[in-house]
Amino acid sequence: MSRTLDLNIKHLTRVEGHGNIVVNVKDGRLERCELEIVEAPRFFEAMLKGRSFHETAIITSRICGICSLGHQITSLKATEEALGLEVSEQTVLLRKLLIDGATLQSNILHTYFLAAPDFFGTTDAFKLIPTNKDVVLRALRMKRLANDIGDIVSGRAVHPITPVPGGFTKLPSESELRAIRQRLIDEGRPDMEATVDTIASVLDAVPDFTRETEYISLSHSDEYAFYDGDIFSSDTGATEVSNYRDMTNEFVVPHSTSKHCKHARESYMVGALARWNNNHTRLSEQALRVAQRLSLKPNCYNPFMNTVAQVVECYHCIEDSIAIIDTLLERGIKDEKPNQQPTRYGRGVGATEVPRGILYHEYEYDRKGNIVSADCVIPTGQNLANIDHDMKKLVPEIIDQPKEMIAKQLEMLVRAYDPCISCSVHVLNVQFIGD
Repeated sequence: MSRTLDLNIKHLTRVEGHGNIVVNVKDGRLERCELEIVEAPRFFEAMLKGRSFHETAIITSRICGICSLGHQITSLKATEEALGLEVSEQTVLLRKLLIDGATLQSNILHTYFLAAPDFFGTTDAFKLIPTNKDVVLRALRMKRLANDIGDIVSGRAVHPITPVPGGFTKLPSESELRAIRQRLIDEGRPDMEATVDTIASVLDAVPDFTRETEYISLSHSDEYAFYDGDIFSSDTGATEVSNYRDMTNEFVVPHSTSKHCKHARESYMVGALARWNNNHTRLSEQALRVAQRLSLKPNCYNPFMNTVAQVVECYHCIEDSIAIIDTLLERGIKDEKPNQQPTRYGRGVGATEVPRGILYHEYEYDRKGNIVSADCVIPTGQNLANIDHDMKKLVPEIIDQPKEMIAKQLEMLVRAYDPCISCSVHVLNVQFIGD
């Protein structure tokens, strides 16, 4: 069919930040198809210059109100690498527990409040209350449980205050850990089973679309990698985190205030689906059972299934949180002071998996412990090129559908990536020339 189509979706809803979908088809030929990122750039790397290592993680946690914990922990890892600050095993376990809680919170937020309305045929989650009140209440209850992990371990759920370079300024009590463990068992597991039932009931609403691409994530031989590991590409294999620039290859495009990235192909994907494709064998048994029930199979090339992969990860996070707490309680909480005595000054790179994908922070410190330069590479920025290429493949496949259906599927596609646009718009280096 030879068709002319002009589609301009201003400020896509149910995503964090501002983005527009622009599609132009003339006489059946696709002339333009892209996700415009129109938010003003933010200057977090410039804000860091000259600041002390004591301030760095507090500043970078303000990059985002959703994944503030991920930015903070990634920042701490980069600082510790640059300054030679060793951390205890207890600190690592508590950080992993925080990442489980933050991943659970964010994945639930996206699944229920941002993606689910598409599956249920409505515009927002609150319109589900008259017909599916139990579903909305469950979503709020699960978010509260995940947030409480942050409150107990890091002082508060958003913009944590107790994680610092070298450890924690305040540790959770064993009674607090026992209480949250019991809630994970009494509330988390049943709510997660009900969540799986809910998602299974709407799987038919997930579009049937595939585009094979490169998937990049952390990978670790002993665990489902959120906190630590090497960078792993489904195309080229593993490399050390210090080589992150060779993997990201940021570049500028005219239609975006966020940089794009590419590696072995024209684009790559990060996030839950990438983690699933690269690391699914290291998920908990319960999570693998959920994946089977939700028809999520290895080497899945349907980006719409990213939401399903997030649900699978939620189950893993609950089980992993219980296991971590069991280990902490068995060993006993030790009263440890943060190790904040630098043994060197230089460059350090930190990487963690935040809900939307692999996040990198790189800092260079002078001998006073102040930032000389900084670089943050955000998951959404890494996904933007892949979203554009997905849209370019999807539009010709659905071009015969009504305009409103084309718009809906494109919106669903972008939302499936769970973009955090405000995180991604930033500038690395600004030079003012002249007087």
